Amino acid sequence: MAEALVSAVIEQLISVVGEGIQQEVRLVVGVDKEVEKLKSNLDDIRAVLVDAEERQVEEKTVELWLDRLKQASYNIEDVLDEWNYALLEQRINQGVENVLIPGKKKVCFSFPSCCFSFKKVILRHDIAFKIREVNEKLDEITKQKQMLNFDVNRSVERSKRVQSTKFIDESKICGRAEEKDILIRKLCESSGEHLPIISIIGMGGIGKTTLAQLAYNDNDVINNFDERIWVCVSDPFNEYRIAKAIIEALKGSTPNLSELNSLLECIDSSIVGKKILLVLDDVWSEDSKNWEPLYDCLKKSLSGSKILITTRKESVVHMMGSTNTINVKELSDEECWLLFRQLAFFGLSQEECEKFEETGRQIVSKCKGLPLVAKTLGSLLRFKKHWEEWKCILDSKLWKLKEIEKDVFVPLLLSYNELPCMMKRCFVYCAIFPKDYILKKDELIKLWMAQGYVKEEENKAMEIVGEEYFDYLASQSLFQEFEKDNENNVIGCKMHDLVHDFAQFLSKNECAHIEVDGSKEPLKSSFNHKKVCHMMVTMYGEDLFLDSIFRLRMMHSFLMDTENSMATLPHDVMPKLFGELTCLRALNIAKGWRQNSLIEEIPKEVGKLMHLRYLNLSGLGMRKLPEALCGLYNLQTLDISRCVELEELPQGMEKLINLRHLENDSTWSLKYIPKGIQRLSNLRTLRYFVVSGSNDEKTCNLEGLKYLNLFGELYIDKLGNVSDVEEVKTSPLRNHENLVGLMLYFNKDIDGRERRNEEDEALLEILQPSLNLEKLTISSYKGNTILPNWMMSLTKLKHLTLFYCNNCKHLPPLGELPSLEYLTIRGMDSLKNVTNEFLRKENDGTSSSSVFFPKLKRIEFRNIRELEEWDYEITRIGEEEEVITIMPSLVSLTIHFCPKLKALPKHLVQNTRLEKEISYCPLLGYPRTW
Repeated sequence: MAEALVSAVIEQLISVVGEGIQQEVRLVVGVDKEVEKLKSNLDDIRAVLVDAEERQVEEKTVELWLDRLKQASYNIEDVLDEWNYALLEQRINQGVENVLIPGKKKVCFSFPSCCFSFKKVILRHDIAFKIREVNEKLDEITKQKQMLNFDVNRSVERSKRVQSTKFIDESKICGRAEEKDILIRKLCESSGEHLPIISIIGMGGIGKTTLAQLAYNDNDVINNFDERIWVCVSDPFNEYRIAKAIIEALKGSTPNLSELNSLLECIDSSIVGKKILLVLDDVWSEDSKNWEPLYDCLKKSLSGSKILITTRKESVVHMMGSTNTINVKELSDEECWLLFRQLAFFGLSQEECEKFEETGRQIVSKCKGLPLVAKTLGSLLRFKKHWEEWKCILDSKLWKLKEIEKDVFVPLLLSYNELPCMMKRCFVYCAIFPKDYILKKDELIKLWMAQGYVKEEENKAMEIVGEEYFDYLASQSLFQEFEKDNENNVIGCKMHDLVHDFAQFLSKNECAHIEVDGSKEPLKSSFNHKKVCHMMVTMYGEDLFLDSIFRLRMMHSFLMDTENSMATLPHDVMPKLFGELTCLRALNIAKGWRQNSLIEEIPKEVGKLMHLRYLNLSGLGMRKLPEALCGLYNLQTLDISRCVELEELPQGMEKLINLRHLENDSTWSLKYIPKGIQRLSNLRTLRYFVVSGSNDEKTCNLEGLKYLNLFGELYIDKLGNVSDVEEVKTSPLRNHENLVGLMLYFNKDIDGRERRNEEDEALLEILQPSLNLEKLTISSYKGNTILPNWMMSLTKLKHLTLFYCNNCKHLPPLGELPSLEYLTIRGMDSLKNVTNEFLRKENDGTSSSSVFFPKLKRIEFRNIRELEEWDYEITRIGEEEEVITIMPSLVSLTIHFCPKLKALPKHLVQNTRLEKEISYCPLLGYPRTW
C-alpha cells in the first residue's frame, strides 16, 4: 500500500505548506528549500510505485525498498501532523473565535509575523530539524530507487472515483448438495460413541464453513438438538474465549469469570440433560492440552450430542480424536463457472455474456475448484466491460509466480491491484482485527478516517466517501456474512479467513492482533516490533504486563478487543500508555456491553496524544473528563457512549475544532452540555442532548442546537427544564435536514418546577423537525393533545413511539401518515376510546374509497389501563357505507396490560395472517400470557 501512503503524505504536505504557511517557514533559513526537496523526492518516488508494488512479490530487494519507504512515509506524516497541530494550537490560543468559521471545510493557519516568542522560535527550529532529518532518509531511498530500474511507464494514475454500484450480497451455493446430505445424516444419526467428533477438512477457500453453515441451519438438524452452538475458533486456540462463547450461546449472556475452571463449571451445569451440537469453526491448534479440559466438560451432555469441527489440517483431526471425516473436494469447472458467471455477468445482456464466455471459462480454469477464488474473480470482472480487460487478467504474469505464499493469493492480488490507492490502505487496515471478527461498518469507517485513509472529495463528506469505499470492497467479495438492520441496511460484516490471511500478508506485520493471557507469556513476539503500526489487543486474566507494547513508539492504532476481553487496563498503565504512544491516531480502551468497567479516571496525559483522531472510551466508569482532552485539536471522533457515571464534559469543548462525531448515547448522568459545543461547525453526530435546569452561562440551551448541522439520531432529554417556553423563539431543529431520528423526553430534574400542560404543547409546537424525519419518540409529555401543526407533514416518518403521555385523552390522526410502519403507544392513562380520530382529522372530506395506515406493519399498545373501546364509526354515503381499508400491511399486533379493553376492531379480528401477542387483557380472553 506504499502508493496510497505516499500519495496521502504528498496531499498532507501540500495542505500544511499552503498559502499563508509557507511564508512562516522562511523564518527558519533553508527550510523552504527542504520542503520543496521533500515534495520533489516524493513525487519522483510516486511515479514508480505501481511497478514497484507489482514487483515486490517476486523481488526481495524491491520488497525491502518499499518497507523502508513506508517507514519513512509514516515518519513524514507524523512531522507534518505535528506541524499542523502547532499551527492550530497557536491560533486557538490567540482566540477561538477566529478559528471556527462556519461553512469552511478546512481552515489552515499561519503564525502572525509579529509573534517572536522564544517558544515559537524553538518550535520552528524543532520542526525544521525534523524535516531535514526525514529528507536525509528519503534521499537514500531515492538513490536506491535509481538502482532498481523501475518502469515509470507502468505508473498510470488510476481513477480516484469509486464506481457507483451497490455490492451483491451473493449467497447462492453451488455444488455442495451431496456433501450437505452426508453431513446432515452424520449429525442426525445415532452413534455408539459418546460425543463423537465429526470433521470437515479441506484447503482454505474451498467452502468448509459454508458446508457447516448449510447443515447447522437445516431443519432436520435444528429439530434433532436441544441446543446448537457455533464458535469461531481460529488461531490461536484460546480456551477462555471458546468457553465464554459457549456459555453465551447457552445462557444468552457472558459471565464475569476469569478462571477457566469456573467457566467450565458453568458449561457443565448448563448442558446437563441437553442434547447439544457444538460447531468449532476453523481449528488450527494441535496442542491437546488446550482441548482436553473442554472436551471432558462437554461429555456431561446428553447422549446423541455431537461436535463438528472445520479445519485445514489433518493433524488437528488426529489430535481431537475424530474418526468421522468429510473431505471437501474442489468444485468442478462447471460448478465454478456457475458461481463465477453469477457475479461476472451481473447486469449484462445475453449478447455481452456470449462475447465474454470463452475468456471467462479460461479464467475459471485457474480457480482450482475454490469457490472463494471464483467469487473474487467474478466480482473483479463484473466492473470490466471490455474484452481486452478480461484478456489482461487472463494473461497476468502473477499466475506464474511461485514466490507467493499461497496460490489462492494470486486472484486476491489481482483484485487488490485494481483497487484505487486509498482503498488499498482501507483494506489492509482490516488485518488489525482478529479472524472472524464482526466489523461494524460505522466504526470501521471512522477508524479509516482517523488514519487519513478517507478524505472529503467532490463535495462529499468523509462519511459518504467511507461508505462508498466499504461498498466497493464488499462488491469485490473482500467482505462477507453481512449483518443488516431492520431496514435491510448493512451494519456489519466479516472477512473470510483466507482474505484475512491475505490482508496480513500485505501488511507485513504493520497491522497485528495480539492475545495477552495473564497466566501465560505476556506477549507473543510473533510480529516485528519495529514494523507494527496498528495493533488490537485481546486480554485475558487480571495480571497484565504491557511493557512490550510500549516499545512500539510509532504505533498509530491501539485497540482493545473489548467484546472478547476478560480484563481491563490497570490504572497505572494508562498514563504510561498516553505518555509514550504519542503517535496514536486511533485509541480504543472501551469496555464491552456485557462487562463492568474498573476505569474511573482518564489521566491528564491523554492531552499528549496530539495526533489522535479517534478516541473510544465507551462504557468506562469516569465521572468527568480531563480538561487536557480539549487539547486534541485533530480529534474527529469521541465515543463516550454508555459512560453512565459521566456527569460533566470539559468546558473547553469548543477547542475540538475538527470534532465530527460525539457519540454520547446513554450518558444519562450528564448535568448539561457545555456552551462551546454550539461552535463546533464540523460536528455531525451528537447522540444525547440534556437541557440543564440552570441558566448558567457555561451551559448550552436548546437555541444552541440551531448552530449545528446534525446527522443521524438525536435524543433530547429533560425538556421539562425549559423554564420559559417563549425564550425558544424558533425551532432549533427545523434546518437539520440530515437528522432522521428524534427522541423528545419532557421529563425534568427532581427539584424542577411543575409545568402547565399548555407549556408542553407550546414547546412541542416549537420543536418542529425537518420533514425528512423517519423516527420520532415523544415521552413524559404533559400536554392534553399530541397534534402539533407539523406532525401530519412528516410524510417520511416510519417509526412513531408515544411513551407515558398521561394527559392525552385522544390519539392524533396517525392513519394519514403515508410512510408509518411501526407504532408503539405505552402508558397513556387518560386514553379511554380509540375511534375515528385515530384514522383522520375531524371535518376531513370523505370519499368512496379510503386507505388508512397504508404501510403500518407493527402496532403495540402497552400499559393503557383505562382503554375500553377500540372501534370506528363507518360513514354512510347515500345508501351505502363508505369503503375504507385500515392497516392493509399489518403483520404484528401486541397488546399488553389493557385490562378494560372489551374488543378489537373488525379489521384486526378478520386478519388471519396477523401475528398476535396479547397478555393481561382479561376481557379479550387473555387473563395473563398469550
